[in-house]
Amino acid sequence: MGKTKHTGPIKLPKTLAPDLWVSKVPFGLGKVKPHHIRETMKVVWHNKDNLNYAKNIITKGVCDGCALGVSGLYDQTLAGPHVCTTRLNVLRLNTMPAMKEEIVHADIDELRKYTSAELRELGRIPYPLIRRPGERKFSRIDWDEAMDMIANKMKKLDPKNYSFFLTSRGITNESYYVAAKVSRFLGTNNIDNASRICHSPSKTALKRSLGIGASSCNYKDWIGSDVIVFWGSVAANNQPVSTKYMYAAKRKGTKIICINPYREPAMENYWIPSVGESALFGTKLADDFYQVNIGGDIAFMHGIMKHWFEMEEEEHGSAIDHDFVQRHVNGYDELKQKVSEQSWDEIVKSSGVTKERIGELALLLAKSKSGIFVWSLGLTMHTFASDNISQVANLAQLRGFLGREHTGVMPIRGHSSVQGSGEMGADPFVLPGGDFDEKNIERIEKLWNFELPKWQGDVLGVSLENCLLPEDHERKVKMYYLSGGNFLETMPDPKFIEKALSELEIRVHQDIIFNTSTLVDAKEAVIVLPAKTRYEQDGGGTSTSTERMVYFSPKIEGNKQEIEEARSEWKIYIDLAKRVKPESAHLVDFKDGQAIRDEMAKANPNYEGVQHLKKQGDVFQWGGAWLCEDGICPTPDGKGTLIPVDIPNLNKVSGDFYVTTRRGKQFNSMVYSEKDGFNDAERYDVLLNAEDAKDLSITERELVVVYNQHGVFTGKARFVDIARGNLEVHFPEGNFLLPKGVYEKLAKIPSYNVAVKLEKAERFNARKDIQYLEKKVDDLEMTAE
Repeated sequence: MGKTKHTGPIKLPKTLAPDLWVSKVPFGLGKVKPHHIRETMKVVWHNKDNLNYAKNIITKGVCDGCALGVSGLYDQTLAGPHVCTTRLNVLRLNTMPAMKEEIVHADIDELRKYTSAELRELGRIPYPLIRRPGERKFSRIDWDEAMDMIANKMKKLDPKNYSFFLTSRGITNESYYVAAKVSRFLGTNNIDNASRICHSPSKTALKRSLGIGASSCNYKDWIGSDVIVFWGSVAANNQPVSTKYMYAAKRKGTKIICINPYREPAMENYWIPSVGESALFGTKLADDFYQVNIGGDIAFMHGIMKHWFEMEEEEHGSAIDHDFVQRHVNGYDELKQKVSEQSWDEIVKSSGVTKERIGELALLLAKSKSGIFVWSLGLTMHTFASDNISQVANLAQLRGFLGREHTGVMPIRGHSSVQGSGEMGADPFVLPGGDFDEKNIERIEKLWNFELPKWQGDVLGVSLENCLLPEDHERKVKMYYLSGGNFLETMPDPKFIEKALSELEIRVHQDIIFNTSTLVDAKEAVIVLPAKTRYEQDGGGTSTSTERMVYFSPKIEGNKQEIEEARSEWKIYIDLAKRVKPESAHLVDFKDGQAIRDEMAKANPNYEGVQHLKKQGDVFQWGGAWLCEDGICPTPDGKGTLIPVDIPNLNKVSGDFYVTTRRGKQFNSMVYSEKDGFNDAERYDVLLNAEDAKDLSITERELVVVYNQHGVFTGKARFVDIARGNLEVHFPEGNFLLPKGVYEKLAKIPSYNVAVKLEKAERFNARKDIQYLEKKVDDLEMTAE
């Protein structure tokens, strides 16, 4: 861990930079772009019934949107106020009133007509609810009856037969910690969190490569780095305040490189509302795009390293930081051999990028004295995701871009405090402060004073599959306790997910709003518990950002539309424990949030200091400014490891396309607009290359069908600047194309990329008719005259 401390925010320059302007036409008139001022006015209007409370959340609370870590209006990167549309769009979840009685108790089929976006607009869950088989509507139930019903069911079940899941919609570290402790107290290791379906491979891969499980650097390191490489990340859309950091970096001369199949408009030009000249004239962000095939990143990185090794043959030290490698890295010879075995033909075919273009980036990185690699779901949502990330770590280690200012590896998180979920132990593979191994189990048992279950818990996807196991199977999941989340819209194969959810005997939804999964039947009961938001949590709470900043977010007073029966999430878990094991529940009881933070600091040594966070603005960064400072990694020998990885086989035959899911105007699965402000794409558009469309005689806006053995997706063709052979569809609409039961080999994230076929809709439908007409006569039903 690093000894250098973060020195706080820096100021933006006051001079103008016309060379960065997109256009001299003010406000991007005539261009496709988001309308931030208009959107902000809409947010004000939507929150007009609770405006003062909304203002207090924005100015006093820690953002519950992405994981940049803005506390109030300020962060630790740049001086001055920040606010973004992501934060504003989720604001209404905290300020809206309860659902009306006639909605809460409406016929279930009427509720099922609503989309999740429409359900979200109906208001918050007002009180505990229950719906049993055959009942047409939810009924009100009191807290004691609801909790007793849940507890009594748990008493009857083997702990392997129930699972916990926590999403990332503003859940605090305190809630993650208590849930992790209570689940083990109740005897189950079946607990998982939302990082399983986003950045779990980042943690897994960085752990094996560098011994760390988080970003090694800070956002402030961007500003002044020679180069920042964004890999499979559309930070401008998913973490909008990051564009301000990019602007500051550009002012310092930083080169910004984007590696993505699609030339994302949001990463090319952006109008930053809190920077005057950018709001007026826009800012050119990316200096170059490398349009790598979906799944072609490993080959592309092999190509970069192959160029480096060839450069080294001509001049020692021209590409590799040999001093850093010799002192701080293992596995150099093995990696060099692996890369040398790869042919340029294979590299170019898999990556989709020419040798010459790969060489351009290789040379830029070789000449740079500092660099930062930033990535997101474009690298993590693959069956070979851990290899993707370890390959990034390989690049960083070969160049010595680690453990010092303006260098590092950064998995940029998309959800507030999801970084803290695993660090608090809400994960089947870990406990607070370490892995789920003998040494850490023994340490935690001493702290918690009860025996932990020793069997390996199941990850999210497997636990859902286990809902359909035979009745007498020891791993059959019969009860699921969900703190937020909507698996119907976040997991592959929604039809299978609906079947799995309906096979549960009892399903508990601890949440603030209804979503489509709340309305799925269960065999015995669906129980809905109203949760408080992070801003209502008793005693406040903490949130961990991408850069390991742990912020205190106080309880915000003044909610005119307070849900009287809602409870703090960590208190609900403790109440459950008391009802299942009343004789020993004192072992998991906490009198307040401060008591939880006191124990968190002991359970996870990295969090020493969290107990001192007590008021708005309090923050500390675990691990110091840079992990692996001076090249020293938290591994047994203090060194990182270069991991040789293979170019993956995508199982894509000639004529197939490879499709990935994308985010538009949304926060995870919460969709806020039917049209993407950056490219005008609608939710059911299929993004494809115009040349590919021409080969298939597809015209723009024509109906097309994307299909494979898993599902069929019908949408409209939209021509964009995307690498040939690649398609993009929106998440979650395109999830029907994704396979169930296919997981990454180490982190177990489901696969969100798959081979598909593409056809004109009229041809697809006509071909189905032809297949029927061409059946043999004796296969058809014949009716005698």
